[in-house]
Amino acid sequence: MIFSKIEGTGIPFVIIHGYLGMSDNWKSFGTHLAEKGYEVHLLDMRNHGRSFHSTAFTYEAMVADVEEYFKANAIAEAIVMGHSMGGKVAMNFATQHPQYVSKLIVVDISPKYYPPHHQDILEALNAVDFTTKPSRSDVEAILTPFIPDASTRLFLMKNLYWKEPGQLAFRFNLEAFNNDPEAVGEALAEDAIFEGPVLFIKGGRSGYIKEGDVDLIQRHFPKAQIVTIGDAGHWVHAESPEEFQQRVIEFL
Repeated sequence: MIFSKIEGTGIPFVIIHGYLGMSDNWKSFGTHLAEKGYEVHLLDMRNHGRSFHSTAFTYEAMVADVEEYFKANAIAEAIVMGHSMGGKVAMNFATQHPQYVSKLIVVDISPKYYPPHHQDILEALNAVDFTTKPSRSDVEAILTPFIPDASTRLFLMKNLYWKEPGQLAFRFNLEAFNNDPEAVGEALAEDAIFEGPVLFIKGGRSGYIKEGDVDLIQRHFPKAQIVTIGDAGHWVHAESPEEFQQRVIEFL
């Protein structure tokens, strides 16, 4: 079963991270929610964080993982939030298993198909040769020519851990991502509909949700609200944490 961190007591609130991320990315927000009276479940999806590695890396498989997690933790119903890839997982889960989802929050992703656009990041990650036993600074030096943005490098380097003394490794399953780079871009099924309340949060400086996506969102999610946080890119919760928290709490 997938790994999770659970904090607080109260209404279950399940958070699903994005591609190449992990539950730790949502720790601060999770603590904030726990203080508001929620039982927060921060998930590590398969091939990410501390969860198991698998050659199967599809939304179908990840939805099945979430369903198994709900059953194993006796969660009858929860608020479900997902960011980016996690938003796609959350959308698929809500449309396939609506009985488990009281409210859905989707962060900076649309139900549409996205062509592969992580090639530079994958190329950078594949350039790291761990057999040479690089240090953290060595890894950053390798990534920098491919990824000049420091915040993106920092996000990726959070996946570094000491596999054994003197030997770093990435927590995610890079091989699975290399084998199917199109998996995370898959569109929601055309007939997928969730009738419950939904909040889409868009980063004002992000291009993931466009004006032309509004009709598609409302076709799949008739009760969807769409809000924009102006001074934020794709990592909305990290770039504008206070406004993000405010928008979520208002919706809840």
